[in-house]
Amino acid sequence: MDALGDLLRGVRADGARFDRAVLTDSWELSCPQGAALELFLVVRGTARVTAAGYEPRTLRAGDATLACTTAPFALASADPGAGETELVSGAYELAGSVGRRLTSALPPLLVVPAEDECLPIVELIAAEIAEDRPGRQYVMDRMLDWLLACTLREWFELPESCPPAWYRALGDDVVGPALRALHEEPARPWTVASLAARAQVSRAAFARRFADLVGRPPMAYLTDWRMTLAAELLTEPGATVASVAARVGYADGFGFSDAFKRIRGVTPSGYRASRAAEAEAEVAAAEKVDPDSWLRAAG
Repeated sequence: MDALGDLLRGVRADGARFDRAVLTDSWELSCPQGAALELFLVVRGTARVTAAGYEPRTLRAGDATLACTTAPFALASADPGAGETELVSGAYELAGSVGRRLTSALPPLLVVPAEDECLPIVELIAAEIAEDRPGRQYVMDRMLDWLLACTLREWFELPESCPPAWYRALGDDVVGPALRALHEEPARPWTVASLAARAQVSRAAFARRFADLVGRPPMAYLTDWRMTLAAELLTEPGATVASVAARVGYADGFGFSDAFKRIRGVTPSGYRASRAAEAEAEVAAAEKVDPDSWLRAAG
């Protein structure tokens, strides 16, 4: 199991919003209504990021800040006399349940210092935004996916990062193998006994350690993971309740529907209908967005 890959499951840029600005002197960019997930990068110069409840942080060339909130935050000049600052941003509108699983695992605002392996893609994104070449949106979408993965990988390795309990538990000799098994084969008819056998400890010892490290019993975690996957699968074209049930380990749609409603508070069919309506509303809202608003705010 690749823990970061699992968090990024279902997170894929598709028509993501990109912006670029070259700023001088004293400037401020207010973000009163952020996207579900928005990445800002300093290509050159410096910037200062501020948000309620956070100490202001200074960003330098190559540094990134990731906003996982729709709460207001701001970027401003860190040194008005230092010359030009170039910023680029890419924004996701996450609709899938698995995408929301990523945002729930992250703080509302995080900062990642520059890393050599990320710098080339930052410059490429800036150049791509500045030009209007064939396939521009597709290329930038893939660049944003790559950069998000790179940024999060670096952040999770920082001492001050705060990954979810299950992410940390992957490093445990007892719980780690069981967690990997659950994520790799969610449809398998797992029991506490079979997971304990995978971990090579007694059933009681395994159940106790799993709950201590992950924060919930093994079967409760498995059910929640299955329903998270199911929520994503239900939005796929042509998916049926029965087909999704089979893919997450249920023999029939009735048992699956009961479990889904118990966890999600809505039936699978109701969830699918609500997601379709939300997707239509998001498309309509995106069509009303002024593509130059970010640049005007920065100016």
